Amino acid sequence: MSLPNIIQLDGHIQTLYLAVYPDKLLLLDGGCRCDVSLVLSYITNELKRPITDLKMVVVTHMHVDHAGGAVSLKQKTGCVIVSSDNNTQWYQGIHGRAMHVIDIGLAYYVARRLGKPLKYLWYPAYLTPDIQVKQGDRLPGFEDWQVMSTPGHTDRDLSLYHPELEVVYTADLIVKLRHKFVAPMPVYWPKRYRQSLEMIKQLRPKQVMMAHGGARYIEPELFDQLIAKAPKQPFTVKRTIKHKLSWWSNKK
Repeated sequence: MSLPNIIQLDGHIQTLYLAVYPDKLLLLDGGCRCDVSLVLSYITNELKRPITDLKMVVVTHMHVDHAGGAVSLKQKTGCVIVSSDNNTQWYQGIHGRAMHVIDIGLAYYVARRLGKPLKYLWYPAYLTPDIQVKQGDRLPGFEDWQVMSTPGHTDRDLSLYHPELEVVYTADLIVKLRHKFVAPMPVYWPKRYRQSLEMIKQLRPKQVMMAHGGARYIEPELFDQLIAKAPKQPFTVKRTIKHKLSWWSNKK
């Protein structure tokens, strides 16, 4: 199998990574719903290829900018959706559906902070992937990519490692804000999050591809700093909102 050329696409609020092969295409995450037209336009206008060349979309976790476009891409291209081997839905139950709405609202907030235009971001809260994968699996049809289970941000986060290229896509495991690297928000499972960082560090990748921060080399010392500074207690959306409300109330 020939090595892929990995293209970065500037999505609505995150970077998308498209692995380009001579006869097929792999999208490393589903992006926002409004990113579907961006992906399809790039395939047809830049690559000069039919959209049916997109054979697989991975959903690393269920947040707006990672799962939002997956179902629509499948409907338009016939691609398969791959996600984690998990028996429960992330947004299950009343609480889960409320979090789905809140997370979409947070995505609108991020887009506004980035100066992006208002886009339609609603997407299904439940996902039924065609293929479920777990730690150590290879992506079917794209066996040069190895699946890594890297939870912490949520209970089902995936990373994708290409041993020959020595690159890894870590989704939201690491976030780059201006000139510093930080943990994502939320981190529901701090211990598992630190273990996930350590796992990626042990790969010693030449390049870490982040959904928020682009692709770059991350030194082992920087991984150590991230692990040391990682939350020791759950760092959730609810906790953050309560903290900000308390701060605002005290300021008044």
